[in-house]
Amino acid sequence: MQFDEMGDLSGKTLMLLPGTACDYQTNFAAVLDRLKEKYHLICVNYDGFDGSDLVFPGMIPVTEKIEKYILENYGGKIDGAVGSSLGSSFVGQLIQRRNVHLDHGIFGSPDLDQSGKLSAWLQSKLVVPLLAGFAGNEKKRAKTKAKLKSFFEMDDEMAERFTGCFAKFSPESIRNEYYTDLLTWLEEDIHVENTQVHFIYAAKMGSRYLKRYKKYFRDPDIREFNMQHEQWLFGGEQYTVPVLDAIDEFMGMTASERTECLTND
Repeated sequence: MQFDEMGDLSGKTLMLLPGTACDYQTNFAAVLDRLKEKYHLICVNYDGFDGSDLVFPGMIPVTEKIEKYILENYGGKIDGAVGSSLGSSFVGQLIQRRNVHLDHGIFGSPDLDQSGKLSAWLQSKLVVPLLAGFAGNEKKRAKTKAKLKSFFEMDDEMAERFTGCFAKFSPESIRNEYYTDLLTWLEEDIHVENTQVHFIYAAKMGSRYLKRYKKYFRDPDIREFNMQHEQWLFGGEQYTVPVLDAIDEFMGMTASERTECLTND
């Protein structure tokens, strides 16, 4: 596991948890510098996605390592955590398990899919070879980049970054990540005192996801954005800026504090 700390070390602590088959350097590339201006960032790369020879062991063992880091380095409490897509599953587990405390759990466009072992096995058998094969050769790589640019409005550099992730991580780690995420369930109506739950809702994903957010968490703060799944991370300033502003609001940053950060920049 890799934990890199950076940014305003006197600011509020904000953990960044990347999504499927991704490291934080790629997942948060478009926003990392701007978040560093305002927050004390704790950026996480999971086993299997951290440059080591380890294989991703499963969602719960990785959650336990994240909890251990927070307990040993922050006395069991941080100000907030942003989970991108699958990374939101870790945010949910950190809140649900109650071994550490988050003041703010921020869920980035999660699907929160859950299934039994047979269904998870079948889905991983179908989906993971597609993910791992996206960059199998130059023709597939070019096709993948074209789809990312068309669907998510990525520029060429960002499409290259994400396509590269599919090539550099082992299919076994990608499979374990995808499979165990489906098996890692959330309770319904989760509520932890003094923890606020916030959702970045990408409306173009569909309303069924909105229903899930309300099912698993009591009275979540849901902000709707007219975008595709996590498009704020790679789809242009018209998507990025409103979500960054929302994160500042979630974390309790005042308008004057935001202005000061922009002025210092």
